[in-house]
Amino acid sequence: MHRMQGDPIVIVATAPFIAGHRVIETKGQTFGLVVRSRGFSGNLMAGLRSLGGGEIHEYTQLLEDTRRQALDRLVQNATVMGANAVISMRFDSSEIAGTMSEIVAYGTAVVVTPDASAPATSE
Repeated sequence: MHRMQGDPIVIVATAPFIAGHRVIETKGQTFGLVVRSRGFSGNLMAGLRSLGGGEIHEYTQLLEDTRRQALDRLVQNATVMGANAVISMRFDSSEIAGTMSEIVAYGTAVVVTPDASAPATSE
């Protein structure tokens, strides 16, 4: 589940269904897009760190933050469409001009309702 402060809860699932729920309306495709670039000092530090090999923490943090922001935008767009869930959610990424990263979160905005006859999770 995903909730932005003050907004209703939106269920986000990578599966094409949500356990214990039934889709009652499909609203359509929804997405959240973010394009980011590190500043000069961040690129300099990451470049120096890459000489030694291993994880580049500056870029890892940038991409984690960017994915969260793309997911927030996906949820905002789904909410505007009148959805309370997103199914088949995926992330995609690409590089622009060698200096920027594009992250998109996308899926299908739907309205779901709890359904006792729908398959539930096994816990």
